[in-house]
Amino acid sequence: MGILDLRLVRRSVASLTAVAALAVFTGPSWAAEDYNPKMSSGAKRVELQENAFGADPAYEDQEYDIEAQLAIYGGKSEVVAPRPLFELGRKQYVPGQLPEPSEVFGELNPTNFAVQAFGDWRTAVAFNDFGNNELAQIATRLNIDIDMKITSTERLHAFIRPLDSGADFTRCELAGNDRDQGCKLQSDLNLETLFFEGDLANIASGITGDYYKTDRPFTVGFVPLFFQNGLWMDDAIFGGAFSFPALNSPVLDITNMDFTLFYGFNDVNNAAIRDLSGGVADHSVQAYGAHAFIEAREGYLEVGYGILDADRSKIGDQDLHSLGISWSSRYKNIFGYSLRTFISRQKREDGGQDLGNGMAFLLETSWMTSKPYTFIPYANFFLGINRPQPLANAEGLLINTGINFETDGLTGFPFLDDTAADTFGGAIGLQYLFNLDQQLVVEAATVQQYGEQANIAGDQYALGVRWQLPISKAWILRADAMYGVRFNDDDIGGVRFEVRRKF
Repeated sequence: MGILDLRLVRRSVASLTAVAALAVFTGPSWAAEDYNPKMSSGAKRVELQENAFGADPAYEDQEYDIEAQLAIYGGKSEVVAPRPLFELGRKQYVPGQLPEPSEVFGELNPTNFAVQAFGDWRTAVAFNDFGNNELAQIATRLNIDIDMKITSTERLHAFIRPLDSGADFTRCELAGNDRDQGCKLQSDLNLETLFFEGDLANIASGITGDYYKTDRPFTVGFVPLFFQNGLWMDDAIFGGAFSFPALNSPVLDITNMDFTLFYGFNDVNNAAIRDLSGGVADHSVQAYGAHAFIEAREGYLEVGYGILDADRSKIGDQDLHSLGISWSSRYKNIFGYSLRTFISRQKREDGGQDLGNGMAFLLETSWMTSKPYTFIPYANFFLGINRPQPLANAEGLLINTGINFETDGLTGFPFLDDTAADTFGGAIGLQYLFNLDQQLVVEAATVQQYGEQANIAGDQYALGVRWQLPISKAWILRADAMYGVRFNDDDIGGVRFEVRRKF
């Protein structure tokens, strides 16, 4: 018998063996109509329709058209984003085979170490009229985030601004009351944030080798905390936070809920707590509280309560309690809205002035049009009673009410009073995004004084315009202009142009 004959015999034996094994595992033959699968009472079997199935389409006679293939996905293609300023280890969003992870923290918590630096560089030229002072200047600001990824849930993060010192930015003063000061380099390498964040469940899985069903994220260090769109809390504090995420309740119609506990022992900013020289006593205050984010009944509820515990031995009795409640939803297909209430309570027993007693009510609305993603009218309103304060925020409660209530964090661009102290008012504007390739905002705003604790001498009105154009994925141009009329005070105004480079 030849070699070819031996191969045929072996193949025949192998085929017979496979058929026998298949018969053992499949058992006796059966018909589809004899099979009765388990199903819910509301489901029923239907007859097989042979004509419902057909062969796959064939395109052998057609030339491949790449444009037609892209059109299937709305003409989308790869987005070439700017790369980080610095990358070490595994790079972010790159093609190719990923390297094998290390199991130094356990088999169930693998790691691929990576360090990245990213951020932006902003430079602006502005002419600002603050009423009692005019200033023309060029200012620059460099924001650098440094991120060290340890595992998929653990990382060490830092943020620095090397071209400024506190609120003073590197600048050249061209005209105005301080024009003789010329150019100034403001520089330091102070850490704006430095914190570790991770998940206790993942860390425990790596140590024990067992999976855990729950997530227990936490953070500790010089931590930035951001709650209720930054209005109630937007501050970096020395301390930490611990969360219970992804909770739900079918009974209460809660599809998702996050609950966070936080504590800070230093660098807590609140304008109502002052040191002996009259400045913000950020180094003599502890903060602790809780915040919940609840998604239910086609809306989003946010509730936070916190206490600022002042060091009485250094600055006296200035404790403050703060409550923030926000509800965001949409009314049919007419407009989306957010209702926000902030209540602060400060009762001093040392004879000092209470600066943190008050309430603020905010209503933010954006209206639907025939172009709901690009042509967006908005109307935001507020009412402040006495002197309301957020829990911890260097800005005012009205920073998101409109563009006329916010400065630029660079040139000191003028803005209307944003404290809501014994005032009411709002902003009405229009945002147009063209073909999602640029932004234009036009807005009219007002602050009306009605009480004795207001921080303004009279009513205020302003018109503002903002325009932004991304000329590439890395470069953005921006221009702002505003003019404010202040009764019983000097008018204010400003014009600025900014170039921003992202990396």
